[in-house]
Amino acid sequence: MPPPTLALELAVMALADQQPLLRARDLAEHGLPTMALSRLVAAGRIERVARGVYSLPGRTLSEHRSLAEVAIRVPQGIVCLLSALRVHGLGTQAPFEVWIAIPRNSPTPKLDQPALRAIRMSGPALSEGVELIEIDGVSVPVFNAAKTIADCFKFRNKIGLDVTLEALRDGWAQRKVTIDALGHYATIDRVSNVMRPYLESVIT
Repeated sequence: MPPPTLALELAVMALADQQPLLRARDLAEHGLPTMALSRLVAAGRIERVARGVYSLPGRTLSEHRSLAEVAIRVPQGIVCLLSALRVHGLGTQAPFEVWIAIPRNSPTPKLDQPALRAIRMSGPALSEGVELIEIDGVSVPVFNAAKTIADCFKFRNKIGLDVTLEALRDGWAQRKVTIDALGHYATIDRVSNVMRPYLESVIT
């Protein structure tokens, strides 16, 4: 039988093997002391990949790892706009920032990494159209494709109309959106009149 300290470290390593991105609170939920995590980091057997986020050294993580890190550290945030387009495979944007929607009165989150672009929303614009996508073992809230396209029209001055129209064309061509869904979220975002002529041009 291994000594208690070794047994705890083995249990933490097993948990890290199951969860590509590990938080200290994950240990607490399994009744494991965070001191064991600190010892493993000091020994180089687990590495700190971001503040409060750990992983096995050299582990291959998904291209969307930064979204999982943000979901861990900014739990009230929802992946939106350019980052959501990337998740849904719409358009050609590869943002260096993680775009998240946060409640209107929330303080702006400050992370050393990854870089963040926070967009404030409220009411149904913040609560509707959210789906959970698992990235590296983390449930990440992301606006669905139709909501994201409507948001692009709402914030077209921030991201550009050309990016918005590209997302609309791709979403329709890839059958990831429907007219009904686009109309629903356009109403929520109050951009129905703005979107209407572009929708008509895409579906005709």
